[in-house]
Amino acid sequence: MTDDTHGPVLPIAPIPPDDLTRHLTVVSADDDGLTHIGLVGDTYTVLISGQDTGGRFCLIDMLIPPGGGPGPHRHDFEEMFTLLEGQLEFTFRGQKLMARAGQTVNVPANAPHFFSNACADTVHLLCLCAPAGQEEFFAAVGDRVATRTSVAPRLDGDALAQRLDKIRDLAPRYRNELLDP
Repeated sequence: MTDDTHGPVLPIAPIPPDDLTRHLTVVSADDDGLTHIGLVGDTYTVLISGQDTGGRFCLIDMLIPPGGGPGPHRHDFEEMFTLLEGQLEFTFRGQKLMARAGQTVNVPANAPHFFSNACADTVHLLCLCAPAGQEEFFAAVGDRVATRTSVAPRLDGDALAQRLDKIRDLAPRYRNELLDP
């Protein structure tokens, strides 16, 4: 059944009771104990993990240096970016657009996309993935770094080739697919 004004009408079900095993999460990107990951030259800080949300979503603070950003990929979960500082060039299904500070970009599940920082300054953004799991992929394929502002290790030669092989091997386990440029 649909409602022409509001879309699909879902059956009414009672709201489940409060889950007292879950707790309020309050973090700052600079808090001790957060996971900071260097990956493809970018630095990612896991603010809210799937463990914090019952697997519903994760929230990642991202710093993307000039020239940074992931290569073409797609995944079967929603991914939303809110730019806090700077601008990024997004490529979505082959179409390019420039996203600027103050804008939010939602990438639908399964859609091919990537972004890059073509500017001279580091870009700061938040990335929300629903459901969670992308933070686990980043931890599995990236390098732990000391802080959210630590420079991510730059790999070259054999080290880069080995890392890309690891990313390709683990991507399907985390519902990701790398695409050719």
